[in-house]
Order: sequence, then C-alpha cells, then structure tokens
Amino acid sequence: MTICRRGFLAGSAALAGAALLPACATMPQGRSSFVQRRGTALMRGETPYRIVGANMWYAAWLGADAPYGNRPRLIRELDRLQAMGVNNLRIMASGEEGPLKNSIRPGFTGPNGTPNAAQFEGLDFAMAEIGRRGMTAVLVLSNFWEWSGGLQTLLWRATGQYMDMGDPAHPWPAFADATAAFYANEQARTLYNAHLRRMVTRTNSVTGMPYAQDRAVMSWQLANEPRPGGSDAAIARNADAYYDWIDDTAALIRSLDPNHLVSLGHEGTQGANGQEDVVLRAHRNIDYLTAHIWPLNWSWVAGDDLAGTWPSGKSKTAAYLDVHERLATTLGKPLLVEEFGFPRDGETYSPDTSTEFRQRFYRTIYDAVEASWAAGGPLMGSNFWAWNGEARAQHPDAHFRDGDLAYMGDPPHEPQGWYGNFDSDEGMLALVRAHAETGGLT
Repeated sequence: MTICRRGFLAGSAALAGAALLPACATMPQGRSSFVQRRGTALMRGETPYRIVGANMWYAAWLGADAPYGNRPRLIRELDRLQAMGVNNLRIMASGEEGPLKNSIRPGFTGPNGTPNAAQFEGLDFAMAEIGRRGMTAVLVLSNFWEWSGGLQTLLWRATGQYMDMGDPAHPWPAFADATAAFYANEQARTLYNAHLRRMVTRTNSVTGMPYAQDRAVMSWQLANEPRPGGSDAAIARNADAYYDWIDDTAALIRSLDPNHLVSLGHEGTQGANGQEDVVLRAHRNIDYLTAHIWPLNWSWVAGDDLAGTWPSGKSKTAAYLDVHERLATTLGKPLLVEEFGFPRDGETYSPDTSTEFRQRFYRTIYDAVEASWAAGGPLMGSNFWAWNGEARAQHPDAHFRDGDLAYMGDPPHEPQGWYGNFDSDEGMLALVRAHAETGGLT
C-alpha cells in the first residue's frame, strides 16, 4: 500500500531507526511486521518479539503542540530509552476530565466528553516518533484508577455521581467497588466505546497512516488495571458484567482493527483477590496475559526497612511470577510483566538517593524473563514503571500541583520520584541496558 504523509513515516517498526523518507512511501504488503501471537510466543514475522519496555503514560501530553506540551523533551526521552535498548512503551491513549480531584488535566476529552484535538495530535506525534525509532507501543484506552479520570469519570458522566479515591468517608475497597459498577452501566459503556472508536479508527495527523495499519502499535489495551471489584462480594456481583465488557470490547476492537493485539491491562491475581479462575476467564478472548507487581503497595516490603524485608519480598515476587507463568501456560498465551515498581532506598524521592534494592527487584524480574527467553517459555518481556527521564519534582514536598508541566512516570496523585527512574540513575540504566543486550536488542 502507498502512504502519503506530512512528516516522518511511523510505518514499519520492523525497520529500526527508520530514516526520514520522502513524502510518499510504499509500505510492504502483509502483516509480517505487526506483532502477533503464536501460541505462548509474541512474534514479529518469524522472530520472537522480546520486550524490554517502560511505562511512559505521559507521552501524548509531551507530544501536544500546546502550552502544556514539550516535543523537544519527548524526542530527548525517546532517544534515551532507545539508547538503553527499550523497544516498547506503554502509554495512555485516554484521559477523561471530570470532578475527580486527583485527575490529570487536560485530558483527551473534556468534562462533557468533547475531544481535545491537541491531545489526540500529541499522541499522533508521539506515535510517529516511537515508530521512527523502530519501537512499539501499548495504547491504553481508559483507567480503573482516578489519576487519568478513567471509568469512574465515565460513570459520573452517565449518572452524575462519583467517588474520589482516598476519600476518608469511603475507605478501601469502596472506590474499587464503586468503579466496578461501570461494567453494567450501559450509558457509561457507550461513552467508553465512543472514545475507543475515535481512537482505533483515527488516522495519524503526522504520518497520514491509520492507527489500524501502524506497525508501531503493538496492542490496544482495554484499561489500566480493570478490576471486577475490590471486595469479594463485588467481584462475585460484577463477574458476569465484567466478562461481558471484556469480550464485547475485544470483539469491537478487532472489528475495527484486525491487525493488532488486544490486551486487558490486568494486574493478575492481585487484581482479583487471589482468584485464579477470574484471571483465566477474563483473558479467554484476550491475546496475552499481563501481570503487575508492586511489593511496597502490597505490603510485601517496608519502605523504611528494605534491607530487613527484601528477602521476603523477593520470595513473594518470584512466587507471583511462577503463578502467572503457570496461568499463561494454561491459557496457551504469552505473558508480559507490564508494570513493576519499587521505591528508592529509604523510600525517598530525590534522584540523589541510591537504588540498591530497586536494582535487586529489577534483577529478579529480569532473571525470570531471561530464563523464559532461554527456555522458550511464555514470559516474553516486561515494562518497568516508570520513566521519569529529565523531569524533576517542582516542589520541596514532591507533590504534583495543577499547572505543573514536568511530567514524570509517577502520576500526579503520587509523590514525584517515588517509583520512576531518572536519567541520572546510572545503576538502573546500566541494568536495563544489560538486560536488553541479553535479549539481543542493542
């Protein structure tokens, strides 16, 4: 097929570091350079697609040609990641503005659902640059949590009612239980589908290429960490609607775009209160399994005693990996650890502090990935959470405030510098680079 465009061709991500091409370029026919699933493997053509990835939720915000955007910084960050051997980014292709106090603004849609053209074009620019470097992206279509608006905001648009995460009047698991009502709300799902259709059928304004034909897209992801509920009672109550939403949404995406994978964005058993059957059923019509691992958030380690608690945390991390490799094998599908995060030593936020125990945690994940690569197992790669790059906290308390533009991997509701890796974290960067070298990606 022939593609004409105004700028760089994001097209064949199989051509790593693609050069500037003429205004019209001929792309090869066929699907060989799309990332595909073959049994428990991810493939690109006849080559296993090993992922050394990062989370960079804010790529579209930097890519926007708007006062809040910073395209030169986006280019610098992508260059840094490429130099480390990172070949896949998980980024937000959504953001719903509304009343939730901890949500990032602007979003892809305003409070009344009106699209923000600058934000969509920011994603276009980011995807063009990702594709030009031979990288791929997982595009996340909503969020179970509040920091990008997400499903709770769609419920508010449908019903006029909402709940803030962390509201003392609604302690855990009230927020998760309330957000899971989304799956059975027909109007909220209609609003979700409107954004999905807008995104999946979009043509990139930079490359002139439909997203459905862009080899820089690895998968469409239904949402970030969509749970069926927080309590066991809510999980049981919402199960049928939850599975129905997953199956219907996956089918809708495939009807609009038969070229790309569909992923769920699920945490794994931690997002189902340990119920393996929920994880297995949720992924019945999904192309690959995902797992997220958060030892501090899940109380596997103590931030003020990493030395004393890390041995137990390491054991639990290894066990979690084993469980999800087993589930992936049962499903006959690949597995990605698409989020894993760990605090800096002493649970500090400054880039000047050390990362000894974070490096140990990453090494645990990477050892499992490399063992799977060597054995032909289902664990095809991972995406660390997250990339901070050159951003630095703007305030002494390390909190994000409305109007701040130094976006980093730690979302606006979290301390800035909590989990993200900075461009000055030499030990972390060397660890990721060595992992990429083992995978043959540098």
